[in-house]
Amino acid sequence: MSVITSSEVLKALCDRLSTSEYVTVDTEFLRDKTYYSKLCLIQIANDDEYHAIDTLAPGLDLTPFYDLMENEKVVKVFHAATQDIEIFVNMAGVVPKPLFDSQIAAMVCGFGDSIGYEKLVLALCNKPLDKSTRFTDWSRRPLTERQIDYALGDVTHLRVIYKKLKLQLAQSGRENWLSEEITGLLDKDSYTIQPENAWKRIKIRNNNRRFNAIVHKIAEWREAEAQRRNIPRNRVMRDEVLLELSAVRPTHTNALTSVRGLGANFASSGGGEYIIKAIKESLDMPEDQLPVISRRKPPSQNTDPIVELLKVLLKLVCKSENVAPKLIANVEDLEKIAENDNADVRALKGWRYDIFGKDAQALKNGEVAFAIRNNEIVIFPIEN
Repeated sequence: MSVITSSEVLKALCDRLSTSEYVTVDTEFLRDKTYYSKLCLIQIANDDEYHAIDTLAPGLDLTPFYDLMENEKVVKVFHAATQDIEIFVNMAGVVPKPLFDSQIAAMVCGFGDSIGYEKLVLALCNKPLDKSTRFTDWSRRPLTERQIDYALGDVTHLRVIYKKLKLQLAQSGRENWLSEEITGLLDKDSYTIQPENAWKRIKIRNNNRRFNAIVHKIAEWREAEAQRRNIPRNRVMRDEVLLELSAVRPTHTNALTSVRGLGANFASSGGGEYIIKAIKESLDMPEDQLPVISRRKPPSQNTDPIVELLKVLLKLVCKSENVAPKLIANVEDLEKIAENDNADVRALKGWRYDIFGKDAQALKNGEVAFAIRNNEIVIFPIEN
């Protein structure tokens, strides 16, 4: 084990790792004061060695590491990879592939919905993790030996987890299930937020189209400002203030001083001027240019009993097939199936249809039923 601070040493390591079947990878980062995550440490391992890469070391060139992440001959193993990938995309435009996410693999293998790393280590490695340094400020230097050992535990145990889950997937013939889920993690665009789409992150309960037009414009400005200044969006403006401005609709900067949550100098800033301009533009916008509000209608109360039966069926199937329910369907999917036998949901396609979808349709059509036998709920066909 070593802490790598030299570009030459890092390149030599990545050259060695490029001949491996796989590498396990994890990161330590901070994000409480910034828009983009501040990468502080990368942990990486293969069968023969494990290291921590000090990404804050002066002059360290991470290019060999990112080249390794794009080397398609080496499987990159993460646990809950989304945040790690987001960092790599924002820093270098890199999505690691081929990719193996142990959290998703564990769901396919029946370890429940979104199992945490600590529980997975206990289940598959039979070892408890020391989490006493989980709240470390990873940007402070020097790091202690205990902190480094803690960080490396996130890749050393992952080697065992990867091999055991890979074997279970092969034995159950579910490698394609995992591949289908992993595909969704490889879309580079999903890790960046375009300012014009920032409004989608806000819970908008107002159906007024002009109100929504103002929300769209202010949210776009806020996101761009947060990205430019690299600070959390709520440090620029909190959601409740954004929604208040969209409702009150001040049309001159002096009126901004009476809006709670705006700084004392905001009205006279460039941000204040932009907000007033955005509100005026939205108020003058022709009706046919206002945002179209598309909301899914709430499910009919008549389908409530069907949804409840589908929930029971989902639990039975997941228990029988040893797979996490979240992989097959969520409540909204079940509501759509209750309303429409041919709903456009994943549960009615592919392997999900084979193990759940066809039984869901049969249940709706009165072709199967539930019964309690030996204190267990079972499903059985109904003969017509």
